[in-house]
Amino acid sequence: MSIFKPFITSDVIVSPFKVNKSFTFTGNELTASNVQIDRFFGTNNNTSSLWVPGSDNTGYITTQSRQLVYRSIKELYYSNYIGGENGAPAATASFNNDGTITGPVYTPNYYNYLSNTLSPDRYFPTGSDNIVVISIPSNLFGEYISPKSLQIQVSGSTISVYDDGLGNILFGTKKVGDIIYQHGIIIITKTGYSAVSDNYGTGSYGDIIYGGAGVDFVNSFYNSLITCSFESTVTIYETQYKCTIRENEFNFSNNPSLLSGSTAISNGSGSLFPQPGSGKLNDNVTGSYFSPYITTVGLYNNNKELLAVAKLAQPLPVSSVTDTSILINFDF
Repeated sequence: MSIFKPFITSDVIVSPFKVNKSFTFTGNELTASNVQIDRFFGTNNNTSSLWVPGSDNTGYITTQSRQLVYRSIKELYYSNYIGGENGAPAATASFNNDGTITGPVYTPNYYNYLSNTLSPDRYFPTGSDNIVVISIPSNLFGEYISPKSLQIQVSGSTISVYDDGLGNILFGTKKVGDIIYQHGIIIITKTGYSAVSDNYGTGSYGDIIYGGAGVDFVNSFYNSLITCSFESTVTIYETQYKCTIRENEFNFSNNPSLLSGSTAISNGSGSLFPQPGSGKLNDNVTGSYFSPYITTVGLYNNNKELLAVAKLAQPLPVSSVTDTSILINFDF
């Protein structure tokens, strides 16, 4: 019989699953050619003066306008939340049977890339406050940053923020920004907290820290060296091939060393290869209980070109009374 056997549809199963990889970059490593994590300053220009291109550049790797960074972030991720942290419900109109419309005109909502279906909580400064945007390239985070894996530490200070797995960037228990997992974008929207001396211990209320040092998030995360840690998420696909050997299949070996009078010759590099002899089987392989062993399975394409090789941990005898199944798994 042929040494090749085709697969049928039910023999091949493709299963997707998520894998994660951890990254940590410190200081100047962020701008290395194989990392390229950039930081931008966003400024709201409330003045009536004309915008002059190149007058307010920002960025460590690529150059962007501070004003355009502010407006882009506002439009992409906060356009529904300018009127409130929980969003501005769209006004809807009633369509009557007589063809008239009662009520206000429908105001469309925008898609702001929320990380979940829970009640949103996004704040964006519309005054003179600035924002900081940290951009992680997709070749690092894959499909999205793994929720609850981000941590950013300002070098030489106690300022450290993290994501809570719900799209919020927290400093302790206080929200200071948002993370867009699928875009690799971290946005610091809270300018900071001012400090007030207190003789009765430490604590915080609103935007004030009592009995402690003040915190300047915007300048710290843009102007200082930082350490950024996160996990990437990528979907890989595991393919499983089920190789089924019937009880009447592959029950004869093609190994030429089974023929009597066979010899082994060298290829000149120290390897020995068996050469067939007279064509008569050796006595030890002619018994009714003889069964060949499987050590290697090759996967071929339609042109009978070898694509992959699977090696068994130990030789497997081919059964003459029942089917034998070999499962081959590989990821790509």
